[in-house]
Amino acid sequence: MNAEQIIKEKKGTIVDVRTTSEFMGGNAEGSINIPLQEIQQRMDELKNLKKPLVLCCASGNRSGQATQFLSQQGIECCNGGSWLDVNYYQSQTV
Repeated sequence: MNAEQIIKEKKGTIVDVRTTSEFMGGNAEGSINIPLQEIQQRMDELKNLKKPLVLCCASGNRSGQATQFLSQQGIECCNGGSWLDVNYYQSQTV
């Protein structure tokens, strides 16, 4: 299942891995902010979120890094790319 399907079907959790200040400047509705540099320290929190996780950031680069790391830890997740793309997919929900 890809990010677009997960978002449109309202499954899982959207996690924004941008910095807190970037997140405060605008974010996808219902997303939670766990900055990339805090991923390792917040693994317990991530493990307790509804899966799959859809990770997003500004361009898809940091969320790609987070997706790779979390996948290696056995967490079901995918890269949603830019938070603006995630926002767009949310607007397409039925």
